[in-house]
Amino acid sequence: MTASDSHGPARTGPLAGLLVADFSRILAGPYATMLLADMGADVVKVENPGTGDDTRTWVPPVRGEVSTYYLGVNRGKRSVALDLRDPDDLRAARELARRADVVIENFKPGGLAKYGLDYASVSEANRGVVYASITGFGADAGAHLPGYDLMVQAMSGLMSLTGDPEGEPYRAGISVFDVMSGMQATIGILAALTHRAGPGAGAGQHVQVNLMSTALSGLVNHTSAWVAGGTVPFRMGNAHPSLFPYEPLPVADGELIVIAGNDGQFARLCEVLGLPELLEDPRFAHNQDRTANRDELRPLLVERLRTRTRDEWFRALLDAGVPCAPINTVDEGVAFAEEIGLDPVVEVGGAGRAVPSVRNPVRFSTTPASYELPPPELDEHGEEIRRWLLSDGPRPGASHESRAEAHR
Repeated sequence: MTASDSHGPARTGPLAGLLVADFSRILAGPYATMLLADMGADVVKVENPGTGDDTRTWVPPVRGEVSTYYLGVNRGKRSVALDLRDPDDLRAARELARRADVVIENFKPGGLAKYGLDYASVSEANRGVVYASITGFGADAGAHLPGYDLMVQAMSGLMSLTGDPEGEPYRAGISVFDVMSGMQATIGILAALTHRAGPGAGAGQHVQVNLMSTALSGLVNHTSAWVAGGTVPFRMGNAHPSLFPYEPLPVADGELIVIAGNDGQFARLCEVLGLPELLEDPRFAHNQDRTANRDELRPLLVERLRTRTRDEWFRALLDAGVPCAPINTVDEGVAFAEEIGLDPVVEVGGAGRAVPSVRNPVRFSTTPASYELPPPELDEHGEEIRRWLLSDGPRPGASHESRAEAHR
């Protein structure tokens, strides 16, 4: 069996032929490279020998004996274990970076310079490289700070906005800024590749993303409230500072998210609830009135909502064009996506290695995402990748030359 045969059919998708050297680990970087792999890029994941990516040991939960955390962000990649302190492994790592279209890393700022794998060193040998760095707090005065998502949730202000107004601050239920930073890195990489293919005339650039800047951008209306309006927002539980109703409200058997984002939706809500008199009340005439008088409006809505169940109101309100939603558990959320035809779960890999995974959220009409390679075992492809990097043979498992190599 040839190396190409061992990886199944050639990669397809809008990024087919693109070579990505992935020196990242844990979440933000691996999430970005998984998105690139879904779109057809050939991602080579460089890991520490013996231990590999930290998330391999983040358990429970597991599938078999493998961390589901690791499985969730590493499909579509090939793994090679390289000890950067070993001369031969370092030579292979540098050669991978020299041949790559994209290098992505999330070491501490300057951490790769001693290995000659920083942007300055790599770009000297690889003019076309798009080199993406993900840090916690940037490469300047915040370079010494460790880049943990929970730290950024605290320091950005997100936790001050999350939780009961009379209670303690809460973290978000996911590492929200890691995920968002991975998305921002993907956007930056794709933009830099577009520039390279056009006005950049084959030249790459350094793309830098940090979790703190991502957080401040991602807080959108809340950071804008301060920087543009001089207002410091604080947590309001599930309430919205600028809309009402826009929160869970009690029904006969629990709670239901009820939203009236404009006057028309509020009118339809009142119609379904049988409360036409609210439309004549000047306290509730427009959104700003309803928001200012939410304490008077809420009990009037709740009194009527408590007369029927969550499912009854859900069907009735949606049929009338009023946004609403049950508060699902994760399994219920996946089931609902299946019910409405989103096909959220894909099988990655072939027989004997198939791993259920969550579908890439982007749909392409001509070049769909691909899911051929399951999350790799540590150094699963190491022998053939090292052989390729230390020789002049064709890239294993690829049907196109690297676009960076084509520019040289």
